[in-house]
Amino acid sequence: MLETEKRAAFSLALVYALRMLGLFMILPVFSLHADDYSGATPVLIGLAIGIYGLTQGLFQLPFGYLSDRFGRKTVIVAGLLIFCAGSIVAAEAESITEVIAGRALQGLGAIAAAVMALAADLTREEVRIRIMAIIGMSIGASFMISMVIGPVIAAEFGLRLLFWMTAGLAILGILVIVFVTPKPPSQGFHRDAQLSIQDVGRIIGDIELLKLGFGVFVLHLVLAATFVVFPLVLQQSLMIEESLHWRTYLPVFALSVVLLLPMVIVAEKFRKSHAVFLVAVSMLVLAEIGLASSSTYFTAFVMLVLFFGAFNFLEAMLPATVTRIAPADMKGTAMGLFSSAQFLGAFAGGLLGGILLGSGDYATTFAWLAAILCGWFLVALTMKTPKYLQSKIVSLKELGPEEFDRFVEQASSIEGVHEVSVYEIDRVAYLKVEKGFDDSELQALIAR
Repeated sequence: MLETEKRAAFSLALVYALRMLGLFMILPVFSLHADDYSGATPVLIGLAIGIYGLTQGLFQLPFGYLSDRFGRKTVIVAGLLIFCAGSIVAAEAESITEVIAGRALQGLGAIAAAVMALAADLTREEVRIRIMAIIGMSIGASFMISMVIGPVIAAEFGLRLLFWMTAGLAILGILVIVFVTPKPPSQGFHRDAQLSIQDVGRIIGDIELLKLGFGVFVLHLVLAATFVVFPLVLQQSLMIEESLHWRTYLPVFALSVVLLLPMVIVAEKFRKSHAVFLVAVSMLVLAEIGLASSSTYFTAFVMLVLFFGAFNFLEAMLPATVTRIAPADMKGTAMGLFSSAQFLGAFAGGLLGGILLGSGDYATTFAWLAAILCGWFLVALTMKTPKYLQSKIVSLKELGPEEFDRFVEQASSIEGVHEVSVYEIDRVAYLKVEKGFDDSELQALIAR
């Protein structure tokens, strides 16, 4: 990567991570402190946890459109200011409805699409996939950090400080965008990173992509619902003080990574992704059943390791599979819809977790989540094993308009190339190629 591309990658990853850190820190602690707010009920507690997902999912597309019209940085800064305002509303809340309003306002600053578009503006086609991967890793890291530090801060200083910290992180993100992130020389539409309205119908009509969207919806539903309840299990059933919850989460994440590595190796190196995918969903089912029936700390700890080992694998595998299946020139649209399904799943999970918590005991909630996961397992059984392809973007700025058709014909005949789409107005080709594809013949073709 060029120096400018490195700065773009790490600054945008930092902005994304700071925002998600603020959202995630509430997850393992909110249900423990919800009684501090007037009018709190189990349903409203769950709604407060998940409501950000509803506004985030609904406002991604409008924010992406506004970034096309008014500039990426302007819209990202505006979104972070809205997020900051929502955090302040939640920090000053006295009632549960005020917290819900603050959390909804946090999600309304939906900058994900604008961040991805800015990343695309600042990078060359050939390195863009690496940039997106760095941003994706930052989200996973922020989740793990938030689950460890959230309980420590909340136990010592309360939820208000968490929300004020979230507001501060948003301001820090603005400073990074303004002073660290490079200014793009130009702004364009990038089909590999942005959602195209005219392509939505084709993506929704692809049954395999719909199954993946359903999968990420269920995955984040189960995550949100589980953490409406699990912090209460740790504190009330297993008698572990909130300030010590990090001693559970930190080793759980460490062991889950150890569990994750062989799953990734088997899935990728030995090309058994579908089989490992089914194993991972089965692990989630087992974890929820185990949490429903566990009465000891050891059992709950083991189930949580199983849960996060499977969750981390699926969180990485699902979007990777979307990029393999989606046409190369519609990857941005497919990922945009996939991301919306993820956020809407978090909303549904928070709400469902609150409903189940209010109508039964902790075990009932985990049992219902196991049943929902069984439904996902049945859907996953019908999924086709994806081909091991990756997207490649090639600039055609050196080619004349009369040469595009010949390029498509000759590039399609190169061994390892499975799909070629050319957009003359952008002077770019989108390809689907086999993993490990040697592009020397492709570059020679362009040179000729």
